[in-house]
Amino acid sequence: MAADGQLTRIRIGSAPDSWGVWFADDPKQVPWQVFLDEVAAAGYEWIELGPYGYLPSDPHRLRAELSDRGLRVSAGTVFTALHRDEPGTWEAAWAHVAEVAGHAQAVGAGHLVMIPAFWRDDRTGRVLEDSTLSPAQWRTLADRTERLSRRVREEYGLRVVLHPHADTHVDGEENVVRLLDSTDPDLVSLCLDTGHYAYCGGDSVRLVETYGERIGYLHLKQVDPAVLAQVHERGLPFGPAVGMGVMCEPPRGVPALGPVLEAAQSLGVDLFAIVEQDMYPCPPEQPLPIARRTRQFLRSCGA
Repeated sequence: MAADGQLTRIRIGSAPDSWGVWFADDPKQVPWQVFLDEVAAAGYEWIELGPYGYLPSDPHRLRAELSDRGLRVSAGTVFTALHRDEPGTWEAAWAHVAEVAGHAQAVGAGHLVMIPAFWRDDRTGRVLEDSTLSPAQWRTLADRTERLSRRVREEYGLRVVLHPHADTHVDGEENVVRLLDSTDPDLVSLCLDTGHYAYCGGDSVRLVETYGERIGYLHLKQVDPAVLAQVHERGLPFGPAVGMGVMCEPPRGVPALGPVLEAAQSLGVDLFAIVEQDMYPCPPEQPLPIARRTRQFLRSCGA
């Protein structure tokens, strides 16, 4: 940390997720114009694109909309199922990734956040496949993650950061470490989501301190321990858990974000730290006051 207590290597932003946006088009969500107006009004300068198709897909139009509000883009997001080795799975994954990566590059992003596929439906809880990968599937996941990261870097100039996520095969400490130990550090970095990692029992500060060279990006999020206990007791999938308020406004939950940011600052590299408070669906008037309070809280942490 700088002598004045400021986290000079951390660039704070927010995302459509913090406005209750999970899908490209959903009547429960705020219009994209409202999101852009309000994220700027809340004091953020950086945003993620959110689900592809939510913000304008014409890069010229989107750049103009962003410029009018003093906003810049840190990353796009993709969901992939790279552990699956059936015919056509790689081709389908790459087609989706290429579309999103091309758009992200065109609007000035430097990162692509990659989220593994869910093993159960995040809303209904229907089991889609085994929650545990076989050794062969782990090898496929590791190999294809490296392959995809290399190709995105070569063709689009973006850094892929893999996002451990609840209800996926890359979730808590054991599986995150297994993937890191199975992949090339030059190709595979993490988007450490503090909320998802806590949801799955992980310690974000310990991960940063142990695997700091693999941390390429941060999502700032907290979980409500009391709600999380109910979620685990009832075996709920992620969607209903969010509906119960498992992801809460900081600093009301865990982990404490100040120590995470300080640990990230000590790495000596520039990192994005994007606020993502899952709250789909939510009343349209709810996100802006929370976003303003969260930005003020992060300033109090030096960010």
